[in-house]
Amino acid sequence: MDKNSVSRTNIIGGSEVVAISVDMDKSVIHETNSLFWDTKGNDVLGATSLPLYGAFVSEENCRLFGDVSGKKMLEIGCGSGHSLQYLGERKAAELWGMDISENQIEKTKQHLTECGLSAKLICSPMEEECGIPEDYFDFVYSVYAIGWTTDLEGTFHRISSYLKKGGAFIFSWSHPIHKCVVEENNTFVFKKCYFDESWYSSSLDESTLTLSDRTLSTYVNALAKAGFLIEQMIEQSDDEIIQSRGSSKFAKKAKMLPVTFVIKARKL
Repeated sequence: MDKNSVSRTNIIGGSEVVAISVDMDKSVIHETNSLFWDTKGNDVLGATSLPLYGAFVSEENCRLFGDVSGKKMLEIGCGSGHSLQYLGERKAAELWGMDISENQIEKTKQHLTECGLSAKLICSPMEEECGIPEDYFDFVYSVYAIGWTTDLEGTFHRISSYLKKGGAFIFSWSHPIHKCVVEENNTFVFKKCYFDESWYSSSLDESTLTLSDRTLSTYVNALAKAGFLIEQMIEQSDDEIIQSRGSSKFAKKAKMLPVTFVIKARKL
């Protein structure tokens, strides 16, 4: 293993991957990750969408949105469009989505058309100004996408600007503890420092992605700086969903420690 490499847990599942430390260069990271999602992203990582916030957390149990009828919704990292479909079928008034990948935008457009729904879609990194209206949305949400940002504080400030006063921001991501722990000989062991937020690249099925594993306090403090009040945080997996996965290693891990976290915050 290269001296600059370290073992880390895969972003979604419980498998172990080799990660190579890289310099923080926004343009390079955007190019790498947009290419990843333009090509093999869905094949490698699959797609997480509402009603699921992650492998073992569901909106049907958490009920963070409540009644969305007549509400204006913006999704950060719209992926293949299934979360927008979920909210559109629940009578949301307007659907908006943004994604860094042109391929994902096209998938969303095609999927929603097939479902008899429409959305205003924008291809852009979430950190950048892209013409989304300010003080406009009742909900901004992100399902397993917010962690791809290269500028967490800047992204949260932009999301705050999109929301009406009192609007809600709901997002999920891979739990940082989950990213530190792997299974070895039927035992879970720490393989990475929880406080290590350095950038790294991993190759999965001949595709490369670049990420940083942030601590929970980094997310919480960034929300506070952007003027949000946290209303709820969920990190416990749902027992029924775990049982439905049988005796997989990932389900076993989810019984022992959090693998996904979800936060609902309100714009003050």
